Amino acid sequence: MAKEFNLDSYIRKVPNFPKEGILFYDITSILAAPEAFQYCVECMVDIYKDKEIDAVAAIEARGFLFAAPFAARMGIPLLPIRKKGKLPGITLSKKYALEYAMAEIEVHQEDVPEGKRVLLLDDLIATGGTLNAARALLNAGGAEVPGIFGVVGLPFLNYEEFLAPTPIITLINYHGE
Repeated sequence: MAKEFNLDSYIRKVPNFPKEGILFYDITSILAAPEAFQYCVECMVDIYKDKEIDAVAAIEARGFLFAAPFAARMGIPLLPIRKKGKLPGITLSKKYALEYAMAEIEVHQEDVPEGKRVLLLDDLIATGGTLNAARALLNAGGAEVPGIFGVVGLPFLNYEEFLAPTPIITLINYHGE
C-alpha cells in the first residue's frame, strides 16, 4: 500500500471559480508534483490490483491523466469517454443535464468490452452527473461498471445517492468547506 501522504496540501482551492460562490478544487497542482501524482497512481493500483477489472474508462480530460498510467500499470485497456464530436467512427452517446445546460458524451462502440468489468474513473466527483451518463454509456455497450474511482470527492453534493448502487472510492473528500 502507498505510504501515508498529505494529498490535501497538493490540491489548490480556488474561491469563486468558475463563478461567484463556488470553491474549485484544482488537481493540476497534483500533476505538477511528481510525488503527489505517483502517490495517486500507486493508491489506485493498490486498491484495484486484486479486483476483477477488465478495463478502465476515463472521463475527458483530467480523468485521462490519472487513468492512463493506471491502465498501463494494470495491463488493461483504457476507454476514453469524450465530449460529443471528438471521436471518429461509430459511437455510443448519452445526453445529460448540467446545472446550467445539456451536455453529451461518447465512447467508441467497438471499444466497450461486452460482458466485461470496466472501472469508471474521473479526477473529481461532484454531483455525479457526468459519471452517471458514462456508466449508462458503458452499460448500453454491454459492460458492467463494478466501481467508480475519483481522486477527489465532494460528498456534500450527494453524488453517492445519485450513483448508487455502484461502489465509489475517492482518495480525499471535502465536505463543503
